[in-house]
Amino acid sequence: MEKVKFELEIPIHASPNMLYQYVSSPSNLQEWFADKVNSRGKIFSFIWDGVEEEAELITKKTDERIRWKWLESEDDESFFELKIQVDPLTKDVSIIVTDFADNKDEVEEAKQLWENQIDELRHIIGA
Repeated sequence: MEKVKFELEIPIHASPNMLYQYVSSPSNLQEWFADKVNSRGKIFSFIWDGVEEEAELITKKTDERIRWKWLESEDDESFFELKIQVDPLTKDVSIIVTDFADNKDEVEEAKQLWENQIDELRHIIGA
């Protein structure tokens, strides 16, 4: 079945540099994204409630974006990406989440999950 791509833009009051640290380093990801995060080279292990999911780091551009591909979904085009965007006029910072849901019925639930995760990130960095 074809996965459904979605994007979410969430404003966040933080410097792009600090934000990037929280979306790219395993120890910082562990504070808001997963219970435990480990990395070996380009392979990241994300653990939630004792269940481990592995993803390969595909793209990384300092202070701008990071993209992973779940190893279990290697036969499709899906990925998840966290992109830091700064408005050129207002200098407002947002995180743009790009992810895929298994089907269109799961998109809203997936968006809600991301919003909850980003709320946790905001709380941790005091944004």
